[in-house]
Amino acid sequence: MKFGWGALLAGVVLGAGLGQPSQAETPDIGINKETRTVSVGGFTPVTGPVPFYNILTDAADAFFQQLNEKGGIRGWKVKYTRLDDGYEPARSVAVTRRLAEETKIFALVAPVGTATSVAVIPYTKEKGLPVIGPIGGSSKLFVEPHIFALLPDYAWSAASNAEYALGGLGLKRLALLWENDELGRSAKRGFDLYMQAKGIAAVESVPFEVKTTDFSPHIRRVMEAKADGVILFGSNANLAAALKASDQFGFKSTWFAPFFTADPSTFKLAGNLLNGVYFSSWLMPVDSDDPAIKTYRESVAKYYPKNPVGVFGLNGWSNAALFAVAFEKLIESGKPLTRENLVAALDRLKDAQVGGARNVSFKPGDHRGTRQEGIIRAENGGFKLVREFRPYPKVVFDAKIE
Repeated sequence: MKFGWGALLAGVVLGAGLGQPSQAETPDIGINKETRTVSVGGFTPVTGPVPFYNILTDAADAFFQQLNEKGGIRGWKVKYTRLDDGYEPARSVAVTRRLAEETKIFALVAPVGTATSVAVIPYTKEKGLPVIGPIGGSSKLFVEPHIFALLPDYAWSAASNAEYALGGLGLKRLALLWENDELGRSAKRGFDLYMQAKGIAAVESVPFEVKTTDFSPHIRRVMEAKADGVILFGSNANLAAALKASDQFGFKSTWFAPFFTADPSTFKLAGNLLNGVYFSSWLMPVDSDDPAIKTYRESVAKYYPKNPVGVFGLNGWSNAALFAVAFEKLIESGKPLTRENLVAALDRLKDAQVGGARNVSFKPGDHRGTRQEGIIRAENGGFKLVREFRPYPKVVFDAKIE
């Protein structure tokens, strides 16, 4: 059975009598039979260098608030506790310990950050605490039996961009601009592996620092290389700066970028220069008419009206949805509501729509949840899905990337 968002949201009240543990069963930590409440939690940077990322868990909280108002998950309400970790891995471990041992959560849900999520692996593994929807892109999150991640490795996304540029648009000369950190290096690994498999050399590969605002030197290099396609893996500010430099030089090329830059905030930075840019994305466009995306926009507008509606929020909202799908699947299994059975239920998830993601699957030994991406194009100030979701290029998806 497929567990789509529509079935989840529409059916939460109808099955309210299902999944009640018998007296002989011992509910796991975080399960309250009397109030029919499951307690979950996550860490988020309210303070520190990136407090903007708190938007991710605001959206996750909006998901659970709306879900509870509509009857919960088969009658079970979700209590979601968020604690500030300042985006510091050591604090993330301390916060997770507090959530597990004091708040007594059933699962860690939608914790924010790659390095922070990786940091809590040893503790959560020791405690048998499921980690559902960590918001990070490390391959280390795909190999642990208790962790279920939606976000892809950026290597897969970069390869998807290259595949569409070459096969979908017929471009011949690709260049890569990559952020000089783990994000960009992951993208470079995937891009290089895919290009090598196709027997095609990149015409240019140029790193840049995270804080780069002047892309003139980088654009000169791709201009001299006569690139007809440029793939940039960096922030929306990086993308906007590169597009502006390209415009100043009169350099015409087709541009590609990662999913998190397909956001209304990028239009504010780049203006009309963003029109025509392509994005490989595991999420549907934020302005899509898809029922799940409309529900996301409605929930944020209701519970966090001051927050922007965009990819950041949809990301957090979708990772919260993964827990709801998992818990519903656990209830439908008829097994006791334990952490072990939650993990077992997710290990059987196949081709599900989860929030703004499609075709999410897990199986024992393979927790690469997002297995496909679509291609989005910026058009007239909005975003349009121009190629339906397809599997990641096999040569990169199946590669062992350290």
